[in-house]
Amino acid sequence: MRMDRRNIFFFYRKEDKTIKYVEKLNQIAKEHQFTIVEDATKANVIVSIGGDGTFLQAVRKTNFRQDCLYVGISTTGALNLYCDFHADEIDKMVEAMLTKNIEVRRYPLLEVKVDDNPSFYCLNECSIRSAIIKTFVLEVYIDDLHFETFRGDGMIISTPTGSTAYNKSVGGAVVDPLLPCMQITELASLNNNQYRTLGSPFILSGTRKLTLIDLEDGNDFPTIGMDNEALSIRNIKQVDILLSEKRIKTVKLKDNSFWEKVQRTFL
Repeated sequence: MRMDRRNIFFFYRKEDKTIKYVEKLNQIAKEHQFTIVEDATKANVIVSIGGDGTFLQAVRKTNFRQDCLYVGISTTGALNLYCDFHADEIDKMVEAMLTKNIEVRRYPLLEVKVDDNPSFYCLNECSIRSAIIKTFVLEVYIDDLHFETFRGDGMIISTPTGSTAYNKSVGGAVVDPLLPCMQITELASLNNNQYRTLGSPFILSGTRKLTLIDLEDGNDFPTIGMDNEALSIRNIKQVDILLSEKRIKTVKLKDNSFWEKVQRTFL
């Protein structure tokens, strides 16, 4: 990590336990000539303190900045997929940074456009689900070529890093984050004489475009999930999803690869 990155912003939930960690981090940061800033736009290092959910919020609330580094510090009792450091081992984190025993990893984002609304971004996944107890119908296009007609509870479109989250819980594959791609996983699809889908997750190259067109069948209130937030837009007609050219930069320990994290978390 470039040592001229000295402006740090701490992102965390205002809880007693977390506040104590932040106070300690403030002290250590000042001892090593870092500057604590209260405005995230003035930071070139953004530190998330909590878990993977807090990290996702930190990235989203600071507008997916490409000109800074994101660092995840876990307070959950174990390291997470986005958190390479633990709050009880802050000295180890400082030592790793000072001895340059860290690497910068660039993670891709999904770019999602709903009808004529401005695009938004996701680090883990975008999901489209029925908001009521009723299936809905989607026409699925890949690069403007009709692929299938889907009827079911919804779909999840995940990045490689997001493949271990919601996607994995519904039977999707875990994808190496070095592969620029997105994965599409169905939620409770119906397969009969009228509706026919692939019935399994599939992976698209990062150069592809996925288009979902909502057929008008009386279910006008689908919920769009953006990582761990929800967007409710009435009467959605079309959703276009691409792998964005944007990348966020995160800090990881050299001896803590993605697959070591997967092994530690799930095996």
